[in-house]
Amino acid sequence: MDFLLLILGGLCLLVGLAGSVLPIPGPALSFLGLILIHFSHFADFSTYMLFMFGVLTVVIAVLDYYIPIWGMKRFGGTRNGTIGAIVGGLVGIFVIPGLGLFPGTFLGALAGELIGGMVMNKALKSAFGSFLGFITGIFVQVALCIAMLVYAGYGVYDQM
Repeated sequence: MDFLLLILGGLCLLVGLAGSVLPIPGPALSFLGLILIHFSHFADFSTYMLFMFGVLTVVIAVLDYYIPIWGMKRFGGTRNGTIGAIVGGLVGIFVIPGLGLFPGTFLGALAGELIGGMVMNKALKSAFGSFLGFITGIFVQVALCIAMLVYAGYGVYDQM
């Protein structure tokens, strides 16, 4: 049973890291991986660190929705741009698997602002803000997932 928990935990950590970029809850899956490994006999994580990773996971999950919106609003974006960025990102995933999310988000925000009647210069600025917020959110998620992966790896290595 312990070996199964270790394998499932490791898979959750890796899928969580990929989920930081893909539209699945990456940090939450990575945190689940930590919990699964913790309940095996392959690692003994401190309660404090598990609590801190849990809090960071919740905070980043909430911020993941607000950072791109904040970036767009900071650069003069509107609701049309926000909707366009979401639609563009989803379409981008299917048009160019793996990399389409990035240009799709930018182009979707741009298209949304242009459809909403914004002039090209302002629409480009808004799309850039959306993209910048999106990239910032991804960077924070990837950093947290890598930290959990390293912590888990160290914990398992330390028990050997």
